[in-house]
Amino acid sequence: MVKQDIEKLFLTNIFYYIQDGIIVMTQSREIVKMNPAAERLSGWKIGDKVPYCSFCQQRKLCDGEERCYLISREEVPYFLSEMPTYHGNMIDVEMSTALIFEDDESKEKYYLLVLRDQALKKNEEEARISKLMLKRLTEAKEMEHKRLAQELHDGVGQSLFSIAIALDNVITRVQDIKLHEYINEVRAELGKVMEDVKSYSQQLRPKSLDELGLIPTIISLIQSSEKKMSGSTFHFSYNFNERLHPLLEINLYRVIQEALHNIMKYSHATEVNIKVEKKADTIFISIIDNGVGFQLDEKKEGLGLKHMQERISQIQGTMVIHSDLNHGTAITMNVPMNMEVEDESFNRG
Repeated sequence: MVKQDIEKLFLTNIFYYIQDGIIVMTQSREIVKMNPAAERLSGWKIGDKVPYCSFCQQRKLCDGEERCYLISREEVPYFLSEMPTYHGNMIDVEMSTALIFEDDESKEKYYLLVLRDQALKKNEEEARISKLMLKRLTEAKEMEHKRLAQELHDGVGQSLFSIAIALDNVITRVQDIKLHEYINEVRAELGKVMEDVKSYSQQLRPKSLDELGLIPTIISLIQSSEKKMSGSTFHFSYNFNERLHPLLEINLYRVIQEALHNIMKYSHATEVNIKVEKKADTIFISIIDNGVGFQLDEKKEGLGLKHMQERISQIQGTMVIHSDLNHGTAITMNVPMNMEVEDESFNRG
């Protein structure tokens, strides 16, 4: 095959397989050639006339000026507007035109019109904004949790402790056996309330996460889970203990917290293995139990799993869930340590 034939084959393949719509039209806008992408995008056929875009339909013209903005101003490389299709719909497109041939005898001009559908780009931008909004909402919620946890610990917790001290002083100063018995009952109930407040504060935002980091907080979480699942054995392994970015720490902690909550609530597992490892610039996490398992297609709409996946996605990681009935569940995650942080306002302060 000669070089000219190969080049012609390449150009033909490009014309038919490129995703941009390519149209060759006359100056009167009659279509003489178009590729499949242009036909799919517009619904037009060869012989149809290309309608003017919404901008050109409405723009004011000088005497003798060509209505098509791109043709009248040949220096404009591309143009964004809405184009009416054969189906009567308006589509967002990026357009460019070029004069590609002029017949010396008839003086007929032929223009190349390239149409690029902006719907995909628009959808991608909407998805990016939606993801960013979700990230900001999650960060705001975590900051509010942190504030409430601090308020419970420093405000309500300290007030309850002061009441307990006052009751102890009453017992010391007043010699009344019946009163002592009553105060001891109140003191016992007060102790339960103080433990509840401490537990609520811990659930909202573990203080150790900000002060000590991810690994010590996971250890504390596992110890708490062991007390609630006395018939289960937990194994935890890790190969690092340094601090991570606070956004990484809180999201990884919440995902592990949710996973352990699901194990306690649904799995009936007798053995749970948690692994957190640093591999190069990636954090690898696996949570495996020998519980009853579940069918993924039945649980895919569950809010717990959905929230876990959303959190991992927010920190640019990936999560894989594998589960079979009566064969347990395995959750694995890979999260980059050097994640791109758009806003440094989320910190440990």
